[in-house]
Amino acid sequence: MNTFLVIINIVVLLLLIFGLFIMQKKHVSFSKRVFAGLGLGLIFGFIIHLIYGTTSKVTINTIDWFNIVGSGYVKLLQMVVMPLVFISIVGAFTKLKLTKNLGKISFLVIGILLGTTAISAAVGIGSALSFNLDGIHLNQGEAEAARNAELQEKVVGVQGMTIPQQIIELFPSNPFQDLTGARPTSTIAVVIFAAFVGIAFLGVKRKDPEHGEFFAKIIDTIYAIIMRIVTLILRLTPYGVLALITKVTATSDYGAIAKLGKFVIASYVALIIMFIIHLLLIALVKLSPVKYVRKALPTLTFAFTSRSSAGTLPLNIKTQTSSFGVSEGIANFAGSFGLSIGQNGCAGIYPAMLAIMVAPSAGINPMDPSFIVTLIIVVAISSFGVAGVGGGATFAALIVLSVLNLPIAIVGLLISVEPLIDMGRTALNVSGSMTAGILTGKVTGELDKEVYQQHKTIEA
Repeated sequence: MNTFLVIINIVVLLLLIFGLFIMQKKHVSFSKRVFAGLGLGLIFGFIIHLIYGTTSKVTINTIDWFNIVGSGYVKLLQMVVMPLVFISIVGAFTKLKLTKNLGKISFLVIGILLGTTAISAAVGIGSALSFNLDGIHLNQGEAEAARNAELQEKVVGVQGMTIPQQIIELFPSNPFQDLTGARPTSTIAVVIFAAFVGIAFLGVKRKDPEHGEFFAKIIDTIYAIIMRIVTLILRLTPYGVLALITKVTATSDYGAIAKLGKFVIASYVALIIMFIIHLLLIALVKLSPVKYVRKALPTLTFAFTSRSSAGTLPLNIKTQTSSFGVSEGIANFAGSFGLSIGQNGCAGIYPAMLAIMVAPSAGINPMDPSFIVTLIIVVAISSFGVAGVGGGATFAALIVLSVLNLPIAIVGLLISVEPLIDMGRTALNVSGSMTAGILTGKVTGELDKEVYQQHKTIEA
C-alpha cells in the first residue's frame, strides 16, 4: 500500500514537471516559471504533509525519490562552481578587465561584504533585544540533545583556532584539493590560486606574446564551454525549485516551529530589515532598488529554496552580468568571495542573535554597549571562511560564541526551526554578494547602466 501511494506522489510530481515544461515551450519567462515551481511546490508539499505527516514511511520514501530532482539539481550546480570560479577569474586577466583596478576591486568587494556583515550583526542584536529573546527557557528534546553532542565535537576544533590561524586557512596549499571543494575555505583558496595564474599570464604575455595569446584563446574557449554548461543547468531551475520547496513544506515540523515562533519572527524581521538596507545602499549609488528586486527575485528564490549559497553561485554570477550589467571580473570576485566572507545572514544576523540570547546565562548584560560593540567586531572578523553550504551558520555561531566564552548549547536547541530560518539567511547571503558586486561595479565604472535599466530579467 505504501509503495502504491509513493508511486502516486511521484506521478503527481512528474505531471507538475511536465506542466512547467509546457510553460517553457510556450516561452513563458524564466522568472514566472520559477515562481510557478515555487507555488506548486508549496501546495503539493503541504498536501503531502496534511495527508501523511512528516514521519510516515510514505513521506520519507516520497521525498527520497523527489531528491533526485531537487538535490540532484543542487549537485549539478555545485559541480560547476569551482570550474566557474577558477576559469572566470583567470579569464578576467586574459581579457584585461581587472588588471588596472585589481587592488581597488578586491578592497571594495571585501570591504562591502564585511561592512554589511557588521551592519547585519547590529540589526540582529536590535531584533533580539526588541523581541526580548531568551535562550534560557528553551527545551531540549532527544533531537536537540543529539545535535548538541555533535556540536561538542565540532567546537573543539573551532576553539583551538585563533583569528590569524583562520586567515591562514584561506590560503591554498594544494589548489587541486581545493578545486574539489574539500575545505570550507576552498572557494577563496581557488580565487587566490586563479589570481596567481592570471598575474603569471600577464608576465608571460609581456615577455612572450605568442604564448600569452595562445593561453588566452584556451581560457576563452574553456570559459565559453563552462558558461554553456551553466546555461544548460539553469534551465532546470523551475523543476529544482519545485522539488526542493515540496520537500521543505512536506517535512517541516510545524508544531516545533510554532513553539519557537517568536525566534522565527524575530529572525525574519532582522533579515527583511537587512534586505531593505541592501536596497538603500543601491539607491545611494543612484540605481533603482525596484529593478534590483525584480531582477534578483529568481536568483533569491532559488537561494531560499536550496539553502545553498554555493549552489546559487552560477545563477548569482549570471544575474549580475546579464541583468545588472556588472563586469564578469567583478561579478566573479563578488560571487566567489561572498561564499566564504561576510555572509550577512549566516555569519552576521544569526550568531549575533544567539549571542544576545545566551549572554544573561553567562552573567553578561546583553544591553551593555561594550559587549555589543565587541560582539559586532567579533562577528565581522569571524565571518571569514564561513562555508557557503548548509551548516555555515552553525560554524559561524560556534566561532562567535566560543570567542566570547558563551555557552554553545543554544545552537542545538534551535534545530527544529533551523531549515526554515536558513532559507531566509541564504537568500540574504546571496543578496549581499550581488549588492557588493553592483556597488563595486558602480564605483569603478564597470557597470553598464543601460543593462541595469532594461526591463528584462535573466533567461535560461
